[in-house]
Amino acid sequence: MPDRLPPLNALRAFEAAARHRSFKRAAEELFVTPAAVSQQVKSLEDYLGVELFRRLTRAIELTPAGEAMLPKLREGFDSFSSGLAQARRAEARGRLALEAPPNFVARWLMPRLRLFIGAYPEFDLRVIGTLRAIDLPEHDMAIDPGRGDAEPRVAVRYGKGDYEGALVDLLFHPVYLPVCSPKLIGRGPPLRKPGDLRHYTLIHDDSSPGDEERPGWDEWLAAAGAKGVEGERGPRFSNASLVHQAALDGVGVALALRPLVDSDIERGRLVVPIERPVPTNFAYYLVTPESIAAHPAASTFRRWITAQAEGTGRAR
Repeated sequence: MPDRLPPLNALRAFEAAARHRSFKRAAEELFVTPAAVSQQVKSLEDYLGVELFRRLTRAIELTPAGEAMLPKLREGFDSFSSGLAQARRAEARGRLALEAPPNFVARWLMPRLRLFIGAYPEFDLRVIGTLRAIDLPEHDMAIDPGRGDAEPRVAVRYGKGDYEGALVDLLFHPVYLPVCSPKLIGRGPPLRKPGDLRHYTLIHDDSSPGDEERPGWDEWLAAAGAKGVEGERGPRFSNASLVHQAALDGVGVALALRPLVDSDIERGRLVVPIERPVPTNFAYYLVTPESIAAHPAASTFRRWITAQAEGTGRAR
């Protein structure tokens, strides 16, 4: 007999038929016809030069040769499965998925992402921008521990930090403050005190309806002691990134979360005309399911992002 192994399909057909003691049930498992299973088994018998089954009128039974071969063949298939699983786990060590609010991704994470890629080229990060990462009553609060071996998953969540079954790291407490394009101030009347906002368009963020933790213009104006400013006037946008873009384009003045706007302020694309920050009870947290806390990609990303957030707006 040649040293090479017989065809894998023939071995699979024999193992399934021997386990079920039926060509029909083996065929159902393998999604082929009983005749195809019988043919594969016959080819294996011809290859080995021995009979593996006795074909009875309404059943099949293993011959001594078949009985002797079956346990070792099962061990072989188990070894195949184990090897494939180890290969998937080895590949998964370099992959990680991150769920986070879209505005956090665009305004805070994106300017820093090249640092992570440069420092850890062995890890592939898949970023998922989703409002599920904001703690609103209608959103699913469950922390997804991962999607099988192939993709462990962590989350940056905007909320109060109460997440069971996970390691929770405070990143920073943001504050709301007015921002606008410097060109808007350059072509308009003075904007130095809260009351001056009566001369400017107010941009509203409707991306998180029902979020009582987020101050709107009415709350900010009341906290700042502004008089004679209509807090409800101005355009509304259903996406925080659209609010940000409207401010960049000089549409008006927006309430934005700091430090999410810091990179645009540093580059001179936005200015803070009135330094009157209003806090929120929400903060940004990294949430790592306990089940993947020791995963190389998850633990590395956790160390990196907490270091990046160190000292960034943690104090109110």
